[in-house]
Amino acid sequence: MPATHLSLHVHVVFSTKERRRIIADPWRDDLHAYCGGILKNMNATPEAVGGPGDHVHLLVGLRATHALAEVVRQIKRGSSEWIHKHGVRKFAWQEGYGAFTVSSSQVARVKDYIGKQIEHHRRKTFEEEYLELLRLSGVEFDDRYLW
Repeated sequence: MPATHLSLHVHVVFSTKERRRIIADPWRDDLHAYCGGILKNMNATPEAVGGPGDHVHLLVGLRATHALAEVVRQIKRGSSEWIHKHGVRKFAWQEGYGAFTVSSSQVARVKDYIGKQIEHHRRKTFEEEYLELLRLSGVEFDDRYLW
């Protein structure tokens, strides 16, 4: 085949260190937009970015040349620098992350889910949500290394 054809969408989730609710309402949307800009600069597609005060969800369209770990590393590094420049001194992201492949037929559904994160977390904690994502995706995990 003379060309590469790829449809690769990944739902990425990561939290603030110790899941501190430090992402404040006044600058949350700007942070999410900045994360989208980081992705665009990496030639990835930011399909959706959202989340409440203690974590971020991203739906990312990747190219064949992207390495997921490097994409997440760049988002965390760049957004952390942005947050520090805006006066939040004791900020850090949790070391790990979750990443879940998304079928093209489910992209709109995941975008909607990410867009409703603030409302969603009035009823469910991050811990409950993350465990549900792991279980629904069939990801094996050890409880000792979740939090």
